[in-house]
Amino acid sequence: MNKTIPLLLLPGLMNDERVWSPLLPAIGAGRTVHIAPTHLHASLEVSAREAVTAMPPGRFAVAGFSLGGYVALEVCRQAKERVAGLALLDTGARTDADEAKQARTRMVMAMRSGAATLDQIAAGFADRVVHATHLHDRALLRLLADMASAVGSEGFAKQQQAAMGRPDNRGLLRTLEVPALVLCGREDQVTPLALSEEMANLLPDAELVIVETAGHMTTLEQPEAVTAALAGWLGRVDQDDLAAPPRRGT
Repeated sequence: MNKTIPLLLLPGLMNDERVWSPLLPAIGAGRTVHIAPTHLHASLEVSAREAVTAMPPGRFAVAGFSLGGYVALEVCRQAKERVAGLALLDTGARTDADEAKQARTRMVMAMRSGAATLDQIAAGFADRVVHATHLHDRALLRLLADMASAVGSEGFAKQQQAAMGRPDNRGLLRTLEVPALVLCGREDQVTPLALSEEMANLLPDAELVIVETAGHMTTLEQPEAVTAALAGWLGRVDQDDLAAPPRRGT
C-alpha cells in the first residue's frame, strides 16, 4: 500500500474550513487532513505553532490559501525539517507595504468604531475577490458572507494584525527544497499573478499553475482545476517522501 503524507490546510482572510470543502473528496481520500483556523490569534507565529502541534508525528505537507499562505510559510520557518511539500495558493511572499497596512488598519478601526459592520466590509470585498463572471453566483457570495460571519469581528481584526506583522519570506523560499505548488487565479486582484510568478521562481522545485476564469477565490471559483493541481502536487510529495532516506527527529 502506498504511503500518503498527512496534509495541513490553512484558510485565508475571512475564511473558515469551508474554503477547502470542494476539494476534500479528492485530495483527502485515504489521507490524514487537518484544517487549522487562521483567525484565533493576532500572530502568525502562534497560529503556525498550534497548527504544527495538531499534526501527527513525522512529516506532512502544508497548503495555505491567501492569508493561510503566510501561515504556511511560518510553518516552514518553524518546522522546516517536517515539511514534505508546500502549496501556496493566491498569496505572496513579500511583507505588507505601508499602504496595505494603512488600509487594513482603517478597516479594523471602522469596524470597531461602528462606522462599518463586518458584513458591510465583507460585502465590499466581493467584487475584488471573485472573477466578474462569478459576481452573480448567489451561492458563492452567500458562502463568502457566511464564512466572514463565522470568523467574526475579533477574528477578522486578529487576521489583519497578523498579516501586517508578517516578514519578507523571499529568502526563506530559496531554502525550501521540497515539491512545491504555486497557484493563482488569472484575474486575482488581491494577490496578483506577479507575486505567484516571483514565488515560483524562488522555490527550488515549484510548479506554477494559473487558473483561468478565476479571481482570488480559486478554491471556490474553479474547484476542479484547483483539485487537479493539488492532486498532482500531492502525488509528487508522496513519491518524493517514499524515495527520501529516513530523517532524524521526524
